[in-house]
Amino acid sequence: MSSSREPLIRSIRSGLIAAVLVALSGTVLAQSPSAMPGIGRPATAKELAAWDIDVRPDFKGLPKGSGSVAQGQEVWEGKCAHCHGVFGESNEVFSPLVGGTTAADIQTGRVAKLTDTSYPGRTTLMKVSSVSTLWDYIHRAMPWTQPKSLKADEVYAVTAYLLNLGGVVPDHYVMSDKNIADVQARMPNRNGMSLDHGMWPGKAMKTTGKPDVNATACMANCVPEPKVASFLPEFARNAHGNLAEQNRLVGAQRGADTTKPAGAVAMATTPAAAQAPDTPVATKALLSKYSCTACHAVASKLVGPAFREIAGKYSGRADGVAYLAGKIQSGGSGVWGQIPMPPQTLTDTEARMISQWLVEGAKP
Repeated sequence: MSSSREPLIRSIRSGLIAAVLVALSGTVLAQSPSAMPGIGRPATAKELAAWDIDVRPDFKGLPKGSGSVAQGQEVWEGKCAHCHGVFGESNEVFSPLVGGTTAADIQTGRVAKLTDTSYPGRTTLMKVSSVSTLWDYIHRAMPWTQPKSLKADEVYAVTAYLLNLGGVVPDHYVMSDKNIADVQARMPNRNGMSLDHGMWPGKAMKTTGKPDVNATACMANCVPEPKVASFLPEFARNAHGNLAEQNRLVGAQRGADTTKPAGAVAMATTPAAAQAPDTPVATKALLSKYSCTACHAVASKLVGPAFREIAGKYSGRADGVAYLAGKIQSGGSGVWGQIPMPPQTLTDTEARMISQWLVEGAKP
């Protein structure tokens, strides 16, 4: 009798298992919007809010808060001045934030010096048209070493201090979400943005014109990508002095050593700071190649410590070469301040060559 019941029991059991599996799979599908069941889940409201922090020119997304110019000065001197200068003048690495605007610009909303070819540079306050751009960028990206660490009130305060440096708001001004539109009405270049390019379509932006590009993608028999290059005629090589000594210390600009024939030296792409007479030829090539001189000078502090300051700290260590080579390759922060040094992709041999030069005192 038991043998006759076993097939029935197995059948019922199989049916129950199948029903449970179908129910579970239905639950998973209902919970996941993905086409692949069980992978991923909908983002929670809290997770979305953490990402949704941008502020538009119409101030949508701007959080409530306020901050005074005086409060902003305190935050600025503690977290901003080491890169941007106490008065927004910046330094040899970062572009100036303040300068080039006048009281007349605040009245007209158009910075006159932007069309003055004799003016030496373009500061942030000369170019930016919307105060929301300043607020949003500071909120999301500053300070460089700890982005998103400023509270909303601190961002209001820092923005107020920056605008005060440019004469946009008075010394005792308290900036908030309630009066930021009044600040926008005083931005020196508020009328400097054009929408005629048509790159932002939609009625909300009130754009005019059509986009200035009509690109078509090549899918077959495409023309090879052209190579753009230039050369300096031999008769003009040194007509205006050594070009390698006339480049900025920062950026991708490189100048040939025009005191020598083309191809005569491997140092044709070395910027001026790396060509100091007290730097060995092989090492200065590496310092240039890996943009070390963008943050370090031989004898004075830029963003990071001077090479000779590093030499003074580690020249007496028996493992100085190995230690510095590892630090150069791995990067990091904390030893010389909070501004981080990014990891470098140079080889072990190159790292040890720079380290050896440092340990020996960064001398000729």
